[in-house]
Amino acid sequence: MGSGSLLGDYLRTRRERVRPEDARLPPGERRRVPGLRREEVALLAGVSTEYYLRLEQGRDRHPSDQVLESLARALRLDDTEARYLTQLARPATPARRRAPRAEKAGAGVSALIDQWSTPAQVQGLCLGTLAANPMAVALSPYFAPGANTLSALFLEPEMREFYRDWHATTAKAVAYLRSLIADAGRNDDPRLIELVGELSLRSERFRGLWARQDVRHSTSGVTLIRHPLVGDLDLHYEKFALASAPGQMLVTYHAEPGSDSYERLQLLGHLAARGDARRPRPGGPPTAPGTADARATGGSVPGR
Repeated sequence: MGSGSLLGDYLRTRRERVRPEDARLPPGERRRVPGLRREEVALLAGVSTEYYLRLEQGRDRHPSDQVLESLARALRLDDTEARYLTQLARPATPARRRAPRAEKAGAGVSALIDQWSTPAQVQGLCLGTLAANPMAVALSPYFAPGANTLSALFLEPEMREFYRDWHATTAKAVAYLRSLIADAGRNDDPRLIELVGELSLRSERFRGLWARQDVRHSTSGVTLIRHPLVGDLDLHYEKFALASAPGQMLVTYHAEPGSDSYERLQLLGHLAARGDARRPRPGGPPTAPGTADARATGGSVPGR
């Protein structure tokens, strides 16, 4: 995740994902590369092929704003992808950083979500859980403080059953992680480097998704869960940036009132209140880089 030719790599991956017909170009009979050719991107962006080649090879890393806008149009980038392209071309000057401090959820937000009847958690920069309420833990032990939802998603086999749309969920999670890194300007954060490195080594699925360089800042949507006690749940999620703690996100889940998922979530709440929804695992949930231990957060209740 260092400097290198990140801009060039991103241009290449985007170029390979644009079909010629989408760019109103003839598909051709003998195309040896997926997507567009370099000269075709250059033509669409209104720059010379030689100049575009220098950009993709990392020999020129300072394109003008006009060139970046033209490239974004040529490569059919959405607003998030275009912003990411600009961030790669205009990296922030690295500041002298102190050793990263252990992240900790604020006492106020922890007390607030403990009063809620729907699952909620506070996530840190590396998507580790810093605080959560009982309903989040009832949803999954991997949502507990001290656990990292991203690591569990790729490394714990049972999560393939827990998420009914595991492949779509993994793709969204990696694209979201890349957007967080870009927005925070933290390409050189050692905790993120360690997390990405570990997952790249241990998960072929993560390695392939990370190489695609997709970027999506998705803060709302629907997650499809198969809970071992109450069955299938279609839960809407919302993510809110915490202004008092840069880099931390409050994540909430809810079901549509009157739906089967709503009734099942209510049942899960009753089971959690009686202590029947806890499914302890030997050794507890896994920890990950940048994630505080549950005891360090001061939280008595684990969860997402």
